[in-house]
Amino acid sequence: MKTLLICHEGARLHEEGIARRLGSFSEVAGVVVIQEKPQAQKRRIQREIKRVGPVRFADVVAFRAYYRLFLSERDSRWEQRTLAALAERYSPLPASTPVFHTTSPNTKATQKFIREAAPDITLACCKVILKKRIFSIPSHGTYVMHPGHCPEYRNAHGCFWALASGDTDKISATLLKTDAGIDTGPIYGFYTYPYDEVNESHIVIQNRVVLDNLDSIRDKLTEIVEGVAKPVEINPGFSHEWGQPWLTKYVWWKLNAQKRRGGPWLTKILNWKPAPRRRP
Repeated sequence: MKTLLICHEGARLHEEGIARRLGSFSEVAGVVVIQEKPQAQKRRIQREIKRVGPVRFADVVAFRAYYRLFLSERDSRWEQRTLAALAERYSPLPASTPVFHTTSPNTKATQKFIREAAPDITLACCKVILKKRIFSIPSHGTYVMHPGHCPEYRNAHGCFWALASGDTDKISATLLKTDAGIDTGPIYGFYTYPYDEVNESHIVIQNRVVLDNLDSIRDKLTEIVEGVAKPVEINPGFSHEWGQPWLTKYVWWKLNAQKRRGGPWLTKILNWKPAPRRRP
């Protein structure tokens, strides 16, 4: 089986970890590394402001600041440990593996690179919506390991929004085939693990729903190429495109996570009632 990986530069869990895993069971015909220009981030910010409005966008910015100050260092240590474990288990890609650097996966040069690589399957670990002339090149299609339960939690940070909504049975990665929509293609599997919503961040959870299930995802990709895999039949109650996390929703999630866990200190706070006044 010939595979191709699309990922962002600096996303080491994908660029190094997922690449090694693909190489352990397939011939990696090429890697497309996206080096985004600053304008891409600016456009992403503009879309988010249009989505939620300027007041709510301040909530997004507040969460970014909170994450950087209080959560990012711990998550960085977790990423380093995870990468070390993957590196110990899987060999690096051969030095001869073609690697193509681009500012966008939708350029004609990228299209040419993928076409020449002729993969059976492309695995897209990227934030960019692929055009049909790109995702239709592989003989068996392009697939996404979306960190969210589709179609209910499409687009960004699906696991975070499911947790913030109390939808705790929808914490999973979705393996789906790319189509012209945003995470709307045929679904081939849901993958989860015994997550710890009290002690783990949303970043760790959304990565582990994928990384803890790499063996199962490998088996499904193999079945797809062999022509025996069938899409999952679903009956969603709703479908929504989500955006960036809000600080208010993060606090709400963590408080409710403690409540669901039965945390003693929070239980006392939530169940607190003033003591009856004693008569003299």
